[in-house]
Amino acid sequence: MSSYRDIIIAPVVTEKTANLSADGKKIVFKVAKEANKVQIKQAIEKIFNVKVTNVNTVNVRPKKKRVGRYEGATKAYKKAYITLAEGSKLDLN
Repeated sequence: MSSYRDIIIAPVVTEKTANLSADGKKIVFKVAKEANKVQIKQAIEKIFNVKVTNVNTVNVRPKKKRVGRYEGATKAYKKAYITLAEGSKLDLN
C-alpha cells in the first residue's frame, strides 16, 4: 500500500451499521482487500486522529444478480469493523 488513503475506501452506511455505531464506539469501513488488521488500524488512527482498540475484518463474497435473462454478480470486498478507545469519537455525518 502506498498511502493510508489507499487502504480505507469508504464508510459502510446501512441500517445495521447505523445501529452499531449509535453509541459512537464502532464504525464500519470498506477497505482494500490486501490490507491486514495492523495496516487498517494505523490508517484509521492517522487519517481520523482517533485511538483504535480493535479491528475485525470480514471478506464479503459476491452475490449473484440477474436482470431479465442476463446474469452477473456484485463485487467482492473487504469490510472492517473498527472499535474506538474510550474517549475517542468519530462522526461521519
